[in-house]
Amino acid sequence: MPATLRSLLDRRDLRLRMLTDADPDVPITWLHSSDLPDPTPFLGTGQALLTTGTQFDSDAEVSTEAADAYVRRLTDRGVVALGFGTEVVRAGTPDALVEACRAHGLPLFEVPYETSFIAVVQANAETIARDANARSAWALAAQRAISLAALRPDGLGATLAELSRQLDCWVGLLDVSGRIDREFPADGIPSDEREQLEAEGARLLRGGQRASLPMSTATGGFTLQTLGSGGHLDGVLAIATGSLDQAGREVVTAVIALAGLALQQNRELARARGLLRTGLLTMLSFGDPEVVETTSRELWGPLPTEPIRVAAIDVPDHQTDSVVDLLELWVQESPGQLFFAVDDALFLCVSAEDPRPVERLTTQYGLHAGLSDGAGYGYFGRARAEAVQALDRSREGRPGIVEFGDLARDGVLAHLAHTDAADIARAFLAPVTEHDAAAGTDLTRTLRTWLEQNCEYDRAAQVLGVHRHTARARIEHAARLLDRDLGLFATRADVWAAFVALPAA
Repeated sequence: MPATLRSLLDRRDLRLRMLTDADPDVPITWLHSSDLPDPTPFLGTGQALLTTGTQFDSDAEVSTEAADAYVRRLTDRGVVALGFGTEVVRAGTPDALVEACRAHGLPLFEVPYETSFIAVVQANAETIARDANARSAWALAAQRAISLAALRPDGLGATLAELSRQLDCWVGLLDVSGRIDREFPADGIPSDEREQLEAEGARLLRGGQRASLPMSTATGGFTLQTLGSGGHLDGVLAIATGSLDQAGREVVTAVIALAGLALQQNRELARARGLLRTGLLTMLSFGDPEVVETTSRELWGPLPTEPIRVAAIDVPDHQTDSVVDLLELWVQESPGQLFFAVDDALFLCVSAEDPRPVERLTTQYGLHAGLSDGAGYGYFGRARAEAVQALDRSREGRPGIVEFGDLARDGVLAHLAHTDAADIARAFLAPVTEHDAAAGTDLTRTLRTWLEQNCEYDRAAQVLGVHRHTARARIEHAARLLDRDLGLFATRADVWAAFVALPAA
């Protein structure tokens, strides 16, 4: 039982009497006695004061103004109760002091002559000591119960459940994405508080630094504590209480240590799983899906059903761990929808009918990705190569997904600008471009326009704004410089390929 004014009033041997209707359950951290007109420099917040009234004129009634000023000084300092000792200086408690305490909401109690102030102080100190001992004993018992819970099969969940029982409040664990992963009791907080909590937890995790802070809501408050080391956080512990005493903090500290250890062990297992996934990816790439399917089914669930699509995704080193953690959660939530592994890039294997995991991941983290066409597992290696080619194109633009099918629809020549053919194309067209530079002619533009207009002189001349005979003469001149017969399809294809490889020409 904490030390409060009620705990003193309940002591029959003290014979204290309450004089106001203020809250008697206010905690009292200590009792001090003083008859100074202004004892506030020697008092602290949460303390109570005992006085005999010597500071007031003993030969006259205490004035309303003097009593009001005295009580105001006490309440401004944070004094929580006032005890007046009678029959020492005055018979009874001054009416003006009683009214002032009522006006300011300060609990006032009367101490009879037979009860010494030291007896009241000692009674309060004994209650404080008993409460401290009880809280210490509770903390030890709670830590022991939590340690035993950690030894159960689901050690992390059992630990959080025991913490909730010991603190008699809601306790939740937010995963690396900021979502509530476990909670005790289940559905113990309203949906609006849940949304606020997950948003704040996600903000802490994005910061990447260890932190502990309170969070207030419309109906109460939470204490949030990140788990893991700075730079790599494993989650957030949330407790539905705005503040904890020393004993409560000790218990929570023990849980943080145990939860951190459990999550670290999970991380070591995740590293081993990652190496296994990479090995299975290699086996898939070399056309051995049967062993991969058997292994995956035992550990994570079946592989996505055929036809499948492979995604190659660029993930910065500092985001790799959090991305992998998130993918592990998705695999647990939806077995058979996703297989992933990290090699020279992050590879995702998804059902061709549902590539949403790729879209969700690239959008959430702002990543570049390439996505293959649909294929069976027998052609996984080809699909992986397609994904890598599409990823190369994605890197040239903004973050997002480039699909290999779109590249194929652009045609082969459209990709010459993304190869090493530029130097060859520049040398191939050099006789024409150098002649233009030296003589001030316009053969290069005329040649490209003629090809763009399906090698029709009339249409090319119209686009260039010249006579068709002029256009024909320029084309023939260009053919002589190139020493090629532009009447042949193969020659025309070579020239057009050179222009495609040098789009700025």
